Amino acid sequence: MTRPRKNRKVNAPPKIKGMKPIGVPGRMLEKIVLSIDEYEAIRLTDYKGYSHKQSAKIMDISRPTFTRLVDSARKKIAEAIIGVKDLLIEGGTFSFQNHLIRCLNCGDVYSSSIEKVTPSSCPECNSAEIVDLNSWFTTKGKGRQQARRGNRKRNQGSNRNKQKRGKK
Repeated sequence: MTRPRKNRKVNAPPKIKGMKPIGVPGRMLEKIVLSIDEYEAIRLTDYKGYSHKQSAKIMDISRPTFTRLVDSARKKIAEAIIGVKDLLIEGGTFSFQNHLIRCLNCGDVYSSSIEKVTPSSCPECNSAEIVDLNSWFTTKGKGRQQARRGNRKRNQGSNRNKQKRGKK
């Protein structure tokens, strides 16, 4: 039996859920999934410029594990760009260290410590229209197929029809 994965520390959630090529309808694209921990590895090494050793320490994982994470992320990003695919950012084994909050009124994005209570209004414009971006990546949903509108009713209706046919 394999050892369970250790939670990787991620500073804050991504500001987006993914990226798609312009001019190609989403339904025609294959999807590539970049995990949150792969996103963080790319952010630390390629965006922030930290060494693999420094980045591994920040994420609280070993350096060889970090290197495998970066290699996997780079391959997925290249595949999405070269292969013209939809890049989704989701999943992985992680824990956020900070909240990232976006104001829907002014568009401001700000960070808040995970220990502090999430603010109820934007510090820039005092609007109550704010979204905690952590919730995009940490909520346990029903998945894409089950979350479709009316899916449950359609299934119940087909079961009722089968029951009616059996009674006749």
